[in-house]
Amino acid sequence: MGEPPDFRWEQPSVTVSSRPLMHRTVHYGAIVLIGAVLQFIAAMIVAQFRYPNYSLAQNYISDLGNTSLSPWYYVFDGSIAVLGILTAIGILLIWSSFAPGSARAIGLLLLLLAGIAAIFVGAVPENVNGTAHSIASLLVFAPSGLGLLIVGSGAMPVRTHWAPFRAFTIVLGAVTLVALMIFLLSLWGPLGPGTVERIVVAPVLLWALVISTHLLRLPARAPSRFVSGV
Repeated sequence: MGEPPDFRWEQPSVTVSSRPLMHRTVHYGAIVLIGAVLQFIAAMIVAQFRYPNYSLAQNYISDLGNTSLSPWYYVFDGSIAVLGILTAIGILLIWSSFAPGSARAIGLLLLLLAGIAAIFVGAVPENVNGTAHSIASLLVFAPSGLGLLIVGSGAMPVRTHWAPFRAFTIVLGAVTLVALMIFLLSLWGPLGPGTVERIVVAPVLLWALVISTHLLRLPARAPSRFVSGV
């Protein structure tokens, strides 16, 4: 008689990726954030070209949405509102990619608040209600800087895929807050208010683009959870 058949199963070889797996919703959130930033930048450029003698150094960003001065105010105001809506949605969708804890909750809630405030910035132009517009703008600027500082400090652990972006996020948050103080105290000097205001706004937009691009490079899988290993 021949030898009995061998019914043992061979253990399949498994290739383990060194990169964490992200839920598909995280990828969707990254796409939403990239779209939010790019459409805002495009609208701002278009509105600037249509604004007579607009100065990047001396004019405020909100001047582009002034219904009395800006020919394409509706493009800019609508774009800010869209930026706010998409930012809020995007933050919620990428939430699970950060380390759980109070830093994630507080930091991302601040960024969410900034997104919601941006909706009001677009809905209430500076010449319609200057006080309400200024308050809404401040609720975009300050939470953005604080949110980045907190997320970078506590929701991006060193031993994770977030490690290369930790210092980057903290620095951008600090730049936002320092520039905001200079802006509020009117200490802009030769730079002009427009330049300083753009330094306040630019960091969080840059962060959204860089972080979203990073998240899109990570493989997607469901269900998601924060992965602590690189």
